Amino acid sequence: MHAHDAPNPPEMSPDQFREVFQRIETSIHRVVVGMDEVVRGCLMGLVAGGNVLLEGVPGLGKTLLVKSIGDALSLSFARIQFTPDLMPADITGTKLVVEDEHGRKSFQLHRGPVFHNVVLADEVNRATPKTQSAMLEAMQERQVTILGETLQLPRPFFVVATQNPLEMDGTYPLPEAQLDRFFFKLTVDFPGLQDLRTILDRTTKREAPQVTSACDGPTLLAMGQLARDVMVKQEVVDYAIRLVLATHPEIDGAPAITQQYVRYGASPRGAQAMLLAAKIRALLEGRVNASHGDIEAIARPALRHRVILNFEGEAEGVPADHVVAQILSAVRP
Repeated sequence: MHAHDAPNPPEMSPDQFREVFQRIETSIHRVVVGMDEVVRGCLMGLVAGGNVLLEGVPGLGKTLLVKSIGDALSLSFARIQFTPDLMPADITGTKLVVEDEHGRKSFQLHRGPVFHNVVLADEVNRATPKTQSAMLEAMQERQVTILGETLQLPRPFFVVATQNPLEMDGTYPLPEAQLDRFFFKLTVDFPGLQDLRTILDRTTKREAPQVTSACDGPTLLAMGQLARDVMVKQEVVDYAIRLVLATHPEIDGAPAITQQYVRYGASPRGAQAMLLAAKIRALLEGRVNASHGDIEAIARPALRHRVILNFEGEAEGVPADHVVAQILSAVRP
């Protein structure tokens, strides 16, 4: 199935937005057990037109989750397994020399797996930085260049990258500038007893449940446009800005925890992610204006990968979530 470009999106009302979003979630949960926050976070990233980083040990169903998102949205899906020997051309594609029946040689474009709507970059931190940056350029620019020819990627285009926790062997951590390109970083936790029971129940029987299509590309783009129309008061925007400034140790009045443990703070992209996610959350809650509470609710996934710890923070094993939580209690709405 070829990736396809969506035509101009239809108009959409806030009620329709909520209904479609919930329908997608329900469809995904037919197959994916638990992971409510992770599913919602992925879909928020998708609606916002951003990319998402999932972190968790292997075997927690991250691949199944991303494939289910593609199925629930009737979008083409590709999985790229990142390994130390993966080359940039394995992601973007290349030009091959082909010979016709008259012996004439010409270059023929061979498109790589990145030319799909939903791309899973599995274990992205196992590849070398050169290959990581090829993937991240595609994410950022929405285009790739193959031997001098620039090609646009399909719309919608959504990358979910998974990474193993960095303590695992054979990993190359993503550089700060590349981490910043992810809209959200979501943590996939080990399932509890009840979820494990359900997983075993579903996966060890003959009939496995199937994801049904709940939405298409144009509808998804319409949801993204509606989300951008949500009103935000200036004081709520300022709250997001104050949170981002509070992640910077060099700024006067930065919280004590930032001064103690943070090397670099979040970029303006952190504030953009918070505002867009807050708008989406407002619509899901049945409101047409975003509040301080919306910003607070989505601050962790928007900031946890944008707060880079210093040597002391790394050595003491301070979780980024703890730093963000302390910043949230220091910076009041």
